[in-house]
Amino acid sequence: MPTIRKLPVGLVNKIAAGEVIERPASVVKELLENSIDAGSKRVEISIDGGGLELIRISDNGCGIAADELELAISPHATSKLQNDDDLFDVRTLGFRGEALASIAEISHMSLRSRTAESDSAYELVIKGGAQEPVRPTSGPVGTTIEIRHLFFNTPVRRKFMKSAQTEMGHVIEAFTRVALAFPAVHMVLNSGSRTVHDLPPTERWSERIRKFFGDEVADALISIDQRDDKVAIHGFVCDPSVSRSNNRMQYLFLNGRHIRDKALQHALGESYRGLMMVGRMPVCFLHVDIDPKTVDVNVHPTKVEVRFEDSGAIYSRLLSGLRNKFLNSDFVPAARTNVEPILPSLVPSTASDAMIPSLQRTSQSTSSLLDWPQTTTAALPRAVPEFQPFPSARGGFDPRFSPNSSQHDPFGPIANEPVRAHAELPSNASAWSADTDLENNLNHSLRHDALTESGTSVQRLDHAHASHAPTRPSGFQIHNRYLVSEYEDGMVIIDQHALHERIIFEQIKAKVLSKAVDVQRLLVPETISLPPQEAALITEYKSVLEEIGLHVEPFGGETFLIHSYPAMLKGISPVEVLRQVLEPLLKGGKKPDVRDLLDEMMNMMACKAAVKAGDKLSDDEISELLKQRDMYHETHHCPHGRPTALFFSRDQLDKMFKRI
Repeated sequence: MPTIRKLPVGLVNKIAAGEVIERPASVVKELLENSIDAGSKRVEISIDGGGLELIRISDNGCGIAADELELAISPHATSKLQNDDDLFDVRTLGFRGEALASIAEISHMSLRSRTAESDSAYELVIKGGAQEPVRPTSGPVGTTIEIRHLFFNTPVRRKFMKSAQTEMGHVIEAFTRVALAFPAVHMVLNSGSRTVHDLPPTERWSERIRKFFGDEVADALISIDQRDDKVAIHGFVCDPSVSRSNNRMQYLFLNGRHIRDKALQHALGESYRGLMMVGRMPVCFLHVDIDPKTVDVNVHPTKVEVRFEDSGAIYSRLLSGLRNKFLNSDFVPAARTNVEPILPSLVPSTASDAMIPSLQRTSQSTSSLLDWPQTTTAALPRAVPEFQPFPSARGGFDPRFSPNSSQHDPFGPIANEPVRAHAELPSNASAWSADTDLENNLNHSLRHDALTESGTSVQRLDHAHASHAPTRPSGFQIHNRYLVSEYEDGMVIIDQHALHERIIFEQIKAKVLSKAVDVQRLLVPETISLPPQEAALITEYKSVLEEIGLHVEPFGGETFLIHSYPAMLKGISPVEVLRQVLEPLLKGGKKPDVRDLLDEMMNMMACKAAVKAGDKLSDDEISELLKQRDMYHETHHCPHGRPTALFFSRDQLDKMFKRI
């Protein structure tokens, strides 16, 4: 039997290094945090070979006393915890006391420091854990640490390092996280002879963000400040037009410490639901300030993961705060201003490429919401207006879609009062899609429904850009797909399908939120045969399906009966509705909630019902569609996240035509 023995200190430090020091960027993170905790106002880092050859960090912090230098590189030695209770009230970035000991064990380290009370600096040199005597040297107040030949005695770890360029990329990211969290500190990063970042101290966090990410991100920042008695969340999120394909630009800081938290990232994604294309992720820079006693930061050696005492409260605060902010913001993107005007009528169709002038097109950032007047309009209830008679495409009022009309509509009373729960439909109701051109009739009917709300009691929501109020509600159509409308300070080009899709979506959603989803029962239930996987899902999610109006019962084997389905989808076969709802369930992953299924259903309905690109609209329909644009929240994006409109300011137009 092997003998139990205590591990030697050097081996313990190597094991700790394996947990804490993953790559050169890990060293940079640990040393930067020590500099910040020391009260430094200026920190400079120099890197060679991606950090594998050299990492030098100099700060003007409080320094380390000469008689504490050797203790500083001992395992679990720190000045940041004085007693056991301090572990549950951590107010510093570091507290484990592992970093310096681990780094010194796997590198050639020199530690030079001076306190304000000392007449000179003192230096300690360590090579692979072996110390040399402390000796006096010259140097200013503060600390300078040099790390050379990282992982020289752990060849397996060094073998897994990437190229110098890749490792430098990780170093820059580690530097970015700390520099973002502390804009009042002058931060410098050098790579070889090149200065990568020189960031003067600033009181404006947006300026530090601009230094890192440029005008595109900085000009799209939206200020956030949400506070209650438990948590304060403040900082910036970006306009939905600025997004990324991953979450790497979601910077969350807890009491100054950069963290990764899946719950907060989920809340962030939920707040942007419907404002971004699928697969895109929001950009944010947010500080979360809470009582340190209510969070456990001792979850992981790198301190990136934390555990909250009341994570639900923080989740709700972030989600509700962002949604309320978005409801009072206008996300209509501004057009680029540096594109030369194109005049196709002046270029003969037979012209050669040499005859066509070269047009320079450079990317331009979207207009900043920070530059637009913000409104304090409270979020308005999204009540669905009662359907009213409306103008037909031929002018006047079309009696077929009037609530008082006695004319029979074979597709159901789409504009009339919907059939209530338990009302029975004709026995051939489930065969509609097979016998008639449903989509054309549905589009025609719902076009009239959704384009005629001007006479209703719906409250008008003023957009955040107050000067966007139109001089007149009318506009005109181009290419049978875009609407052009004049505004006091410019013009807007609108995607008719995207806008109409959002309006229908909001009408349907209001019904859902008010628990007024109408259910249509079939006199003769629809049968559907499903493969084993889908059949199992029907059984597992039976109660969830019922909440959205789908009542499905087993009929033996893999056959099921559809007894009812949502009345709002009366123009679509019940079988198609069920298959559409099952799609997100088949993807696997977390169990979808009712809202996820409802969103799928509402997106499907709105997309199928909205006017399409290529549909010719009458003047009355154009006018009504433009009026309704301001009756609902979030009409700046369709339910899939595409923008519905593009704003051209008068100044932009003047610049494009060289008037200014």
